[in-house]
Amino acid sequence: MADAPTAPAGWEVVDGKLHRELTFADFTEAFAFMTRVALKAEKADHHPDWSNSWNTVTIDLVTHDADGLTDNDVALAEEINQIVG
Repeated sequence: MADAPTAPAGWEVVDGKLHRELTFADFTEAFAFMTRVALKAEKADHHPDWSNSWNTVTIDLVTHDADGLTDNDVALAEEINQIVG
């Protein structure tokens, strides 16, 4: 059995998913971030489970087809890290 991928900086594994919570200055900044992530996710055909409450975005990444974490989850987490800066 292969080792599970390592969580990128800023992420942790929670309940078998890559998890991160981000706080922004306000709703507009949070929504702009989500829009940028949505474009990357759609291009990669790999979509986050996420939620937004005013200035906070909570993200969980898991490959449902694989029933666990894969390199695709790590790659999207790294793309998200680049967007965050």
